[in-house]
Amino acid sequence: MLEKSQTILVIGAGPAGLYASGKLTEAGKNVILLNRDIKYGGLAEYGIFVSKHKMKEGIRKQFRKILANENLEYFGNVTVGKNSNVTLEELKNIGFSAYLITAGAQGTKNIGIEGEDAKGVIHAKDLVYHYNHLPPFSEREFEIGNKVAIIGVGNVMVDIAHWLVHYKKVKEVIAIARRGPNERAYTDKEIKAIAYNMDTELVRRELERIRENLESLGQNIEETFKNLIKECSEKYYEEDSPTKFYFKFLSSPKRILKDNNNKVIGLELEENILIEKDGKLVSKGTGKTYTIDLDNVIFAIGDNVDSSLGLSVNKWGEFIKNPNQYEDDPNRNLYELYDEENKKVLEGFFVAGWSRKASDGLVGIARKDGETAAKYILDYLKNKPIEEDNKLSKLLDLFTQKGVEYVTKKDIELLEKLEAEEAKKRNLEFYKFDYNKEMLDLIKSNR
Repeated sequence: MLEKSQTILVIGAGPAGLYASGKLTEAGKNVILLNRDIKYGGLAEYGIFVSKHKMKEGIRKQFRKILANENLEYFGNVTVGKNSNVTLEELKNIGFSAYLITAGAQGTKNIGIEGEDAKGVIHAKDLVYHYNHLPPFSEREFEIGNKVAIIGVGNVMVDIAHWLVHYKKVKEVIAIARRGPNERAYTDKEIKAIAYNMDTELVRRELERIRENLESLGQNIEETFKNLIKECSEKYYEEDSPTKFYFKFLSSPKRILKDNNNKVIGLELEENILIEKDGKLVSKGTGKTYTIDLDNVIFAIGDNVDSSLGLSVNKWGEFIKNPNQYEDDPNRNLYELYDEENKKVLEGFFVAGWSRKASDGLVGIARKDGETAAKYILDYLKNKPIEEDNKLSKLLDLFTQKGVEYVTKKDIELLEKLEAEEAKKRNLEFYKFDYNKEMLDLIKSNR
């Protein structure tokens, strides 16, 4: 690292944090990057579907180039917040020139219905992390039954269904949407992975059930049906799966049914109708309900930030940003963190990626957001002093004091080499170790 420079601490090594770090080091700043996980990458590594190795490797190459900058230090396996390795206050006391929070959205959203605590209720992110081999989620057992409902109809739902259809080969997967078929949020490109398993007869019946409401709004049922099933004729995998995939539209979860062992046995849904409100189509409950038998309910409805980090969080599960716009730039305030208790901007604290706006897109959007935050940080630092830098030594002293077992970017290079060797032994395209202890032990024994 440069002896005389400003040092920015970045918390979170997903796409937003990494691309921001790249821009900051390019500008001649020192960056120290802390990451909860051993390996960097965040959702680029652990969110993109498990079989998309070529896409992931392309992104990894970009990340490796950023990490190779001598002005950047990486420390993985470091948790920040209450009851963690280090607290935000301890890091603040070191006196970094600026702080960037790109820790993602580690909290999960509930919708507040009866039965959410039942065995068999799963949050999508936990499952995505599980099948993408992210510890400790990779170490957990998820009991998946024959009939699974996924709440939500975005691309995350499609990824979960992809895994259920082609990897678990469950009997039935039902996507539950509170609005109608024309308000679905997934893309045609993504749905190809499961379209061949779509039960077109059940899709047709579902559209007939809600025909009257859709036609009253000028929606053509036949066109809607064609759009829903247009990818169904093409196989995504050569090997067949017995899974039947279909939808329940205009339906909102009201209650999860469970047995005496607290195990999911069904889901009660309220029938909705679509109405126009303020120029938009919104769903409205009718009070009429129906139930479906199930083994699992998976929520794919978005995420919350981690409130234990030590920053102000609003009722929507977001870190609170500066509410006061700047006349010369109406977006700058949205990247500045705000102290709600004292009603003031947190001096030198910035936010980007899913920590700024949870569940908003994937790598491309996160990259743009991280690089935008880096621009605002550089603007902020223009009039700040450049002094002899001792922040790294202070941080390492803190790690020693707290007994933090961190890994460096050289350790990650070693780990990637060991994973490549293991993949070759097993004749696999790619291999990941599932346990933090296993990775740490391998790093120590091969240093």
